[in-house]
Amino acid sequence: MKIVSFKCGSDVFHGSLDDDSIRVLSDSPFKCVEFTGDSVSLGEVQLQSPVQPPNVLAIGLNYRRHAKESGMAMPDHPLLFIKANSSVIGPDAPIVLPRVAPDEVDYEAELCIVIGKTARNVSEDKALDYVFGYTCGNDVSARDCQLKLDGQWARGKSFDTFCPLGPWIETEVEDPDNLAICLRINDQIMQKSSTSDLIFNCSQLISFLSSCMTLLPGTVIMTGTPEGVGFARDPQVFLKSGDRVEVEIEGIGALSNSVVAG
Repeated sequence: MKIVSFKCGSDVFHGSLDDDSIRVLSDSPFKCVEFTGDSVSLGEVQLQSPVQPPNVLAIGLNYRRHAKESGMAMPDHPLLFIKANSSVIGPDAPIVLPRVAPDEVDYEAELCIVIGKTARNVSEDKALDYVFGYTCGNDVSARDCQLKLDGQWARGKSFDTFCPLGPWIETEVEDPDNLAICLRINDQIMQKSSTSDLIFNCSQLISFLSSCMTLLPGTVIMTGTPEGVGFARDPQVFLKSGDRVEVEIEGIGALSNSVVAG
């Protein structure tokens, strides 16, 4: 099932996408999956981020080949940072290059876990029982703030529009740890890998995070990015106004966003 959020007029609704038709849900899918009996055409609405998360938990350096390209040792436990939930945008919404840091804005394709029910101290073997579904994400990062200016990552990861999610939540993913993942800029492939290269898989991440904090329904876990990021290239590649960035994950879909100047 593909769960979407969409704007119709000034109101936001949730629904289940089937081909080009959306069956409208009566409430948040995290409360219940009940339909109103109404449906709308996908072409008639504007998709939003499929979730407005209470928290966006992100994992750094979680692909083996990405750790290698970054010149860093593989971590012995997940490296957690948090993105402001005000950075979340949906499909086709523009990524805005911030005026105070426009020059080194990078892209990061990510598989995102969406938690479906409250999780605390969950074991690895039960972890996937707490998953509502999966979506595509782009962990947009101002590398100059993150790596040179601030001494920590919060600002560089949390500018407005720096967390595109979507286009929907796919609830039926058989094996999240074996999915092809890629990112294209203007149709050129920049990242191409598989979630089989994850250092810590989805079950391990959920268990680890739930051991230190309560994971509320709607929490998004960004599982890390594969090799091919812009700052690790020679020459380096950063996003510029006019670019279109697309994250595609096997079995889920493709998330596309334009890039504009702030």
